[in-house]
Amino acid sequence: MGRAIETNSRQIGWTASQRRALIALLFILLVALGVRLALNRHYVSDPHPPQGTRYEELATRIDPNTADWQTLAAIPTLGEKRAKQIVEYRQRMQAGDPNAIVFHAAADLLRIRGIGRATIDNLQSYLIFPPANVTYAHPAVRMRR
Repeated sequence: MGRAIETNSRQIGWTASQRRALIALLFILLVALGVRLALNRHYVSDPHPPQGTRYEELATRIDPNTADWQTLAAIPTLGEKRAKQIVEYRQRMQAGDPNAIVFHAAADLLRIRGIGRATIDNLQSYLIFPPANVTYAHPAVRMRR
């Protein structure tokens, strides 16, 4: 009987202790993957939902003349860096006149480094611009009244 087991293990190529070690390693790997799955549950649906995860943040169009960088960063494909650049540019242009409207149309965003025609085409549906006869009151001016 012992000879049959020995012959059988030689045919497989693994000794009994090697098989136990392999089973132990596979069990440890399985436990580690199970823990990782339990701690990091992300599900990507297929097909993707029609609205993105941040769809509700963009319920209306955004005016780049008044929006903060966090609001602008919620626009898909824009990102934090470009949103901060838009706000910084707007603040520089409004340094002399806080009520000035910096962006009258989407094409005005082309003055910001790193924003090109393709970016403008992507942003167009998310942005709104004021009519020509509208002026804004600077937030600091509204607070003093």
